[in-house]
Amino acid sequence: MVASVKVFKKTSPNAKLTVYLGKRDFVDHGDHVDAIEGVVVADNDYLKGRKVFCQVIVTIRYGREQDEVMGLKFVKELVLINEQVVPARRSQDKKPSALQDRLLKKLGAQAHAFSFSLPTTAPASIVLQEGGRENDAIPLVGVEYDFMTFVGENADDRSHKRSSVSMAIRKVQYAPLTPSSKQPSTMVSKGFTFSSGKLNLQLTLDRELFYHGEQIRFNVNVKNESKKTVKGILVAVVQNVEITLINGHYNKRVASLETREGCPITPGTSMSKTFTLTPMINGNKEVRGIALDGHLKDDEVNLASSTIIAECNEATGFVVSYVARVKLDLGSMGGELVADVPFKLMHPAPGSAMYQGKGKLTKADSQQGRYESNYAREDEDENIVFEDFARLRST
Repeated sequence: MVASVKVFKKTSPNAKLTVYLGKRDFVDHGDHVDAIEGVVVADNDYLKGRKVFCQVIVTIRYGREQDEVMGLKFVKELVLINEQVVPARRSQDKKPSALQDRLLKKLGAQAHAFSFSLPTTAPASIVLQEGGRENDAIPLVGVEYDFMTFVGENADDRSHKRSSVSMAIRKVQYAPLTPSSKQPSTMVSKGFTFSSGKLNLQLTLDRELFYHGEQIRFNVNVKNESKKTVKGILVAVVQNVEITLINGHYNKRVASLETREGCPITPGTSMSKTFTLTPMINGNKEVRGIALDGHLKDDEVNLASSTIIAECNEATGFVVSYVARVKLDLGSMGGELVADVPFKLMHPAPGSAMYQGKGKLTKADSQQGRYESNYAREDEDENIVFEDFARLRST
């Protein structure tokens, strides 16, 4: 039996240039990023001595397009990769992958393989939710990647749109295979000017890393040695977003619970209680500014994953982090006491067995893995399934 593998395909408007990619998501492993590997087919009669170039362009939009006035722009566009692939200007010291080799044999003499690697300093794909968005043509704030292939005399000759192909790709991060086993915890206290004693609050989480869709347990301990009374408790998951290009920062609650359970906590008493919250996009779809993972047309939309920055790199684009927050309400005269514990919210790596059922391979990844090991034993055309490439969708 021969396993099939999905290959994403897109053709230029004039049908003279076709690009094939084995995947759309490229994983940042910290010390390297998955290679962008594929095949381009160019009509030699159409080229007539011209060349084919590939570029990876990252667009970092840090403000809304409708707010751009008097020449002010809130967008930065960077060309991360710019390579000539037909004819190849540099020697291909890397052998084609099994999938590329199979495509080259299937597509004939006009097919050319390419392989590029994104820099580890490039930002992860992310978009900020508009909330109540009506015009899907307006660009979203965030980080998006385009893989451009075009015919031209030189790398700056991108004027011929009919002989160019644009494919939206993503740079993503997954949870480490060996996450930390420590239990993050914090203890805060508050004293009062005109009365003795302190109010003590301790917050502990079960672990430092959680996967999207998992419940987060807040283990709360309150010891009231003051003369004030705790009248209410707020438990929340807060998403922090840093925009590095403008040194901007803001936060949004993505899950919260206000309760008076266990209250009032009167002077000289204590309380120990566990609360649970599940941070998800459901219930937050109309909240403007919440950071989401960059998503493709057939993907589910979810909250942005925590950004992991290698020690040797500087943060670029948008940096997302999360904190578990507990706030004690002491009334209008007593004020409040707040405890924050940072944690990571991410997707498990494909194939990870850390949590059964959560780190499974996607169908496309699974098919490609089987193909890599089986293609040499059976050489049939039917084991490659071509799918027209879809753009990123809007929220």
